[in-house]
Amino acid sequence: MIQITETAAHKIRALMAKQGIDEGGLRVGVKGGGCSGLSYTFSWEKVERLGDQVFEGAAGAKVFVDRKSLLFLNGTVLDYDASLLGKGFVFNNPNAKSTCGCGSSFGA
Repeated sequence: MIQITETAAHKIRALMAKQGIDEGGLRVGVKGGGCSGLSYTFSWEKVERLGDQVFEGAAGAKVFVDRKSLLFLNGTVLDYDASLLGKGFVFNNPNAKSTCGCGSSFGA
């Protein structure tokens, strides 16, 4: 399961509206690479793919995750940091054994 904070949910909906996307959600995933071994990925999707897990937050915000990525993301809290220094989505991932300084990659 992935939990979406209210702040992240509202940011997802706002970014979708800005891009003219009415339906769909944010696809999050994991791929090999980055300073710690695995990197987070983001993309906009109009519909879920076969085999996706769909998680819903406030305001109807949806996050799509494929099965392989869910192995590394299960239990994660997706948040959004709106501060001047850290602006962006933040993964509070209990599966990350190590993370890089910028928070965009992790080791499991």
